[in-house]
Amino acid sequence: MKYYIIAGEASGDLHASNLMSELKKFDKNAEFRFCGGDMMIAQGGTLVKHYKEIAYMGFLEVFLHLPDILRSIKFCKTDLNNYKPDVIILVDYPGFNLRIAEYAHNNKFKVYYYISPKVWAWKQSRVYKIKKFVDKLFVIFPFEIDFYKKYDYKVEFVGNPLLDAIEQFNNNNLPDKFCNEYKLGDKPIIALLPGSRNQEIKYNLPVMFKIVKFFPDFQFIIAAVSSIDLEFYKKQIEPKQADIKIIFNRTYDILQLSEVAIVTSGTATLEAALFNVPELVCYRGDNISYQIGKRLVKVKYASLVNLIMDSLIIKEFIQYDMTIENLVNELEKIINNIEYKNNMINNFEKMRKILGGKGASKRTAKLITKQ
Repeated sequence: MKYYIIAGEASGDLHASNLMSELKKFDKNAEFRFCGGDMMIAQGGTLVKHYKEIAYMGFLEVFLHLPDILRSIKFCKTDLNNYKPDVIILVDYPGFNLRIAEYAHNNKFKVYYYISPKVWAWKQSRVYKIKKFVDKLFVIFPFEIDFYKKYDYKVEFVGNPLLDAIEQFNNNNLPDKFCNEYKLGDKPIIALLPGSRNQEIKYNLPVMFKIVKFFPDFQFIIAAVSSIDLEFYKKQIEPKQADIKIIFNRTYDILQLSEVAIVTSGTATLEAALFNVPELVCYRGDNISYQIGKRLVKVKYASLVNLIMDSLIIKEFIQYDMTIENLVNELEKIINNIEYKNNMINNFEKMRKILGGKGASKRTAKLITKQ
């Protein structure tokens, strides 16, 4: 079959690439055309637009780049018509993908959605578009089953693909080689995960970085993504501390070796937890987007870990609470209070069981190829 896949960010690129790998096992004639990233490129097929061209977040940033976004949507619609795929697979990224879903449905394409938009957090009205325009939705969090049930919409819970991605990494991991490659010393590591978009990094990394001087016994590593230029990262940190390591596309290697992680809210909060890395979560954005979002968000927590557990397992420091003092105090507590640290890790293990077993990509591929 011919598959057209749209993933609009780094995590979508990861999960879509693993899905592509499994689709090829069930469909020997699988042919791919996609908007995505480097990991999808590695699976083969034709890249028509890299996700960094469409990855905008925050109300203000989206507003400022609206003409570019609309041009990209128009491009994808035209490309769909020319390619005429058997199946369209949309991966998260709702602002863009739901527009494509509507167009695709109206033009008689089969539409599957892998990884639900976070409609349970905000913009719940999007559920009605999903019901109308998406033939099948594959969800990765157990609580999403009950959420959609309230709207009389049956979804397929396939498990969380991060379990597969991390297991695959662990099976092929060579930590000594990584340490030698990047000349890591003996100091314990604190990982900084400032996000995968310019906007996130611009607002969060400078604050994260200012805590480095408070922990001279640790080495800090920024987990960088290739879609962002090195110079952009360097602009966010003080020149006198420019020797901090910035390592691209090795987030899992960094997490596996880290003592603690400071994570911008998002998928990375769950990834750190699945590596049993104690963490604190923070997020700062432009004030306009924050004020609008605060009035629209419907969930108690910003972190996926806390949402899954329905409890404050890891501390969250959002917008005005993201201060140097707060981050330093929490980091010291994690490092110095063994009971506090172990309790966090025990909760991570409980969360892992809630997420179900491995095989999300395989289950999804099987369902897609059989329908």
